[in-house]
Amino acid sequence: MGSYVIKGARPLGGPATDILIEDGLVTQVGPVTASGAQVIDADGLIALPGLVDLHTHLREPGREDAETVETGTRAAAMGGWTAVHAMANTDPVADTAGVVEQVWRLGREYGWVDVRPVGAVTVGLAGERLAELGAMADSAAGVRVFSDDGHCVWDPVLMRRALEYVKAFDGVVAQHAQEPRLTEGAQMHEGSVSAELGLTGWPAVAEEAIIARDVLLAGHVGSRLHVCHVSTAGSVEILRWAKGRGIDVTAEVTPHHLLLTDELVRSYDPVFKVNPPLRTAADVQAVREALADGTIDIVATDHAPHPVEAKDCEWGVASMGMTGLETALSIVQEAMVDTGLLTWDQVADRMSVKPARIGRVASQGRPIAAGEPAHLTLVDPTARWECDPATQATMGRNSPVRGRTMHGRVVATIYAGRPTVLDGVLNEALSEVPL
Repeated sequence: MGSYVIKGARPLGGPATDILIEDGLVTQVGPVTASGAQVIDADGLIALPGLVDLHTHLREPGREDAETVETGTRAAAMGGWTAVHAMANTDPVADTAGVVEQVWRLGREYGWVDVRPVGAVTVGLAGERLAELGAMADSAAGVRVFSDDGHCVWDPVLMRRALEYVKAFDGVVAQHAQEPRLTEGAQMHEGSVSAELGLTGWPAVAEEAIIARDVLLAGHVGSRLHVCHVSTAGSVEILRWAKGRGIDVTAEVTPHHLLLTDELVRSYDPVFKVNPPLRTAADVQAVREALADGTIDIVATDHAPHPVEAKDCEWGVASMGMTGLETALSIVQEAMVDTGLLTWDQVADRMSVKPARIGRVASQGRPIAAGEPAHLTLVDPTARWECDPATQATMGRNSPVRGRTMHGRVVATIYAGRPTVLDGVLNEALSEVPL
């Protein structure tokens, strides 16, 4: 696997030091004079533990026109991620041990990042009967996160059963909080902008009602609940109440909900059509503050690539979703670090340590210290660059920040002791992953 000396990096934004990597492990943090090791000049760069995304759509199997495990994980590496959780809404749905093992093996084959499949909660995401939760947990993929993302587990009895079931193997149910009857035909956030544009509104209460129900269910059965892509101020208050009661609930926010508002829908550009929808400036401020104070635990991308024809069309028929793997860290820097809401140490906590803990990925989110696995991300916080989707590794071109000047850039990603990205360029010579 080789040896590398990262010279002059600033772990978690602290003082500059050296980091020695040998045989896939960090073996020394401090002044290094090792001979025979490749030197990576990291003067002025921030060193973070490799980022862990709890919410990624890789599309394969079945939707290779939108993304594949290879292209999605290349994009992840470019964005500083060393592990991603691949959502279950594939074709066929990842609701059996066979399908989740297929995704897991594809991840190992390409070796850009650690791919952890997410299993469906219900068969075919239909919300009618539980999928093979135990079999997926016992499979080679070792699934611990289960979600019908894209669909809400709307039946409270089924949701309760899922929460009870996953307790047996320390799993977590990740809920897509959307009351379907309140969002029929919805096109954007329900508010003054939707009224002016004449588009069917998506009320905040549709998200908040499901979160309120599910934190009560989780508290009742004593199970772990994770809430996907929180987007409203009201949701934040419910989560704050639940955590105050000692309920075992965690939550995520996407980069786009930290940065963008429903005002962008005035352009009728389908790139801004997403589920849940972009909300108001007040909601954006609320989720930023909640991420800062820990009410929202993590940032997750909800990376959702689509074929060009699914977005290059009129608003009403366009697919919902945005790409995010390659721009997430830059958005977090702009929205949270440059505004003084988070330190780099706290960014590591929200984008590496806690996501790995929630997903039960023991080898990820580890300290930058001797004896730990060498999963690292090097960031230049002073860099400024323009987002051009045509140059990105993902097949999706539906980036909501295209043409925007981004803050900070990933310079290198070290996965399992080897650079998958170096000087901002993918290491095309990467061979089989050393797992």
